[in-house]
Amino acid sequence: MTDETTSRQTSASARPLCILFVEDNDNLREMMSLLMEADDREVVACASGEEALALCAGRPFDVVITDVSLPGISGTELARRLLATAPRRWVVLCSGYGYDDALVRQLGPNVRSLAKPFEVDELDTLLAEVDAAR
Repeated sequence: MTDETTSRQTSASARPLCILFVEDNDNLREMMSLLMEADDREVVACASGEEALALCAGRPFDVVITDVSLPGISGTELARRLLATAPRRWVVLCSGYGYDDALVRQLGPNVRSLAKPFEVDELDTLLAEVDAAR
């Protein structure tokens, strides 16, 4: 391994994990954003798929965590649009109605689902997986 490769890996791991959290419920969005915050994480939150698309166009996020049932563009459609431009992007789909694992696998190798309500530990485990893969 060259010094340059080691330097790039060190700087990537030193960079905070950038998370975009998309949730239309104001209270849940605020609470989950606070729970996800850590020294090694940066959390940006928004209320709609449309807002998420605009934010993703302006900056890269390591992972997008989205509610499936959003007004306007659904979380599933948001995932499809984001994955169309970056197929290896990490996306976590959250739903209170459960989710078809076969559909999740069809969306891409880095797409996961969480059934609401979920434990913060479940989300932390997923975020650690994303962080380790970058």
